[in-house]
Amino acid sequence: MNMNTQENFENIYRQYAPGIRKLCLSYTGDMDNAEDLLQETFITVWKNLNKFRNDSKLSTWIYRIAVNNCLMTLRKQKNISRISEEKIVGLPDEVQQDKTQDTELLYKCISELKEADRVIITLVLDEKPYEEIAEITGITENNLRVKIHRIKKELTEIFQQHARL
Repeated sequence: MNMNTQENFENIYRQYAPGIRKLCLSYTGDMDNAEDLLQETFITVWKNLNKFRNDSKLSTWIYRIAVNNCLMTLRKQKNISRISEEKIVGLPDEVQQDKTQDTELLYKCISELKEADRVIITLVLDEKPYEEIAEITGITENNLRVKIHRIKKELTEIFQQHARL
């Protein structure tokens, strides 16, 4: 293995792992499953890094791999249409110390959205440019803006339902 390739991969992992972890968590609602998906994503990235042709941004390519891994995993769980509340756990200890209860509730609410909406809102929260989100999700920027508005409204309603409990 070329040392330069390994260093490059380690830099890529450090840069993109936090955002991919959030994306996977928004799909699963479960940190253990999110970590598994994160590792699967970066195994795929490692195996295919030499095939990356710079047709898109590296981040877009990595997020597409992560989204595909998340969707394949959810499809394998056919009898689960939404992540059940029993499966949702808190954030890891080191992150949990820095997060408020509202942030944990936000992840719980995100996990209740439809699959495609989870990806979009997680990328928005990760402050990805709309152009890149559109490319990752395969929709136009105009359609994306409409979807984001609708997702925020739905997320607010879910959040308010939980706040009343």
